[in-house]
Amino acid sequence: MKFKLEVCVDNITSALEAQSAGAHRIELCNSLIEGGTTPGYGTILSARNNLNISLNVIIRPRGGDFLYSDHEFDIMRRDIDICGESGVDGIVLGILLPSGAIDVERCAKLIEFAHPMSATFHRAFDMCSDPVRGLEDVIATGADRLLTSGQKDKAGDGAELISQLVGQADERIIIMPGSGINESNIAWLALVTGASEFHLSGRKTIESEMLFRRDGIMMGGVPGIAEFSRKVTDPEIVKQMINILNTI
Repeated sequence: MKFKLEVCVDNITSALEAQSAGAHRIELCNSLIEGGTTPGYGTILSARNNLNISLNVIIRPRGGDFLYSDHEFDIMRRDIDICGESGVDGIVLGILLPSGAIDVERCAKLIEFAHPMSATFHRAFDMCSDPVRGLEDVIATGADRLLTSGQKDKAGDGAELISQLVGQADERIIIMPGSGINESNIAWLALVTGASEFHLSGRKTIESEMLFRRDGIMMGGVPGIAEFSRKVTDPEIVKQMINILNTI
């Protein structure tokens, strides 16, 4: 089986490191601490101009839930337009109804609008009320791929459901596990779930090169978020994951 590794990044440095390590595809986001939101136009263009592997961009106007207003829906459509103009390969999106069901109608409209870019339905699926019905609804939207942790916080804990979804999909859509995937569980997940694509960030923490550091101020006001360090993709982790998949 031929495996593919998608690396989720929220900066251009990580995108380039992932590509250098052999990643098959990049999912470009902003603010991974919120689960990923749509990156800025400049970031999208920079990534497209500097990457020669597939580039998918998340279409998510804000953090929080996946129930969007008409204004937010319009923002998503306009962001898709920018992605198309920028030469992006695919979009990543997900909308739910208040009931917890997949919003098939609005997702299908965005996916049709995005064509010929591919479409991945993201982990909004993990918040839907019924995963069996949800998968059929995701397929009905026209999505090419479903990113899921098996409705658990980490994919390792949701492996049983992921395996069921792979069987239910019956090659009508790609089921791609993501969340908490690392060198200790990726081989096991591949064998247990039958999935052929995997999604991870593979990050490490790097220190700021700032010499002067003002203490006692948090720009985001969020405790635990360091001002003088940041997370970027570690190419050695990505290489290790690919090597593991290649031995299966």
